[in-house]
Amino acid sequence: MAEHFILRSSPTSPFVRKVRMAVDVLGLADRVTLATTDAADATLREQNPLGKYPCLVREDGTAVYDSSVILEFLQWVAGTDRLLPVAGEQRIARLTQTRLADGIVDAGALVIYEERYHDATRRSDDWLEHQRGKIRRALAVFEAAPPDPLQTDAVSIGLACALGFLDRRQPVVWRPTHAGLVRWLDTFADHEPAFARTRPPEP
Repeated sequence: MAEHFILRSSPTSPFVRKVRMAVDVLGLADRVTLATTDAADATLREQNPLGKYPCLVREDGTAVYDSSVILEFLQWVAGTDRLLPVAGEQRIARLTQTRLADGIVDAGALVIYEERYHDATRRSDDWLEHQRGKIRRALAVFEAAPPDPLQTDAVSIGLACALGFLDRRQPVVWRPTHAGLVRWLDTFADHEPAFARTRPPEP
């Protein structure tokens, strides 16, 4: 009997969205149950000592995290190489691109936390610009050499979720200066229905 999994998650997390898209495109939706989780939940900290989601819990109670590792695991469960090549230089290149997309979200989250938890007198403009610079440089790389918008893999999933996060949270304004990525996202969203199916709720 096929193993079933529980995905500890938040509907607004771009990293959870990555995993949900992977579940969708790999045809594993009937084997993964979403469990909305508060980051302060003690059981989440027991399953993932970092207290972060997404966290994929197996039937034996062991957990798989973070989002990139979960994608690798789900690809293995599905018995495919659709998301990432299993070996070779192409795999390394794709993994590097996935980390770049994840870095956009990481830097954006730091901008949001700085603005949310520090009042204007305690914020560091240098820190905020440092994080926004990471986002702009990463966007420039993807603008110059975007992945194939008609191919759903770990890179395109990660980039689409990162751009969706920027649209939702606005740590930087990216659309006016990255027309190529705007077109890329529109094309990808038209091609891959999982992007719309995993859209987070409106704020």
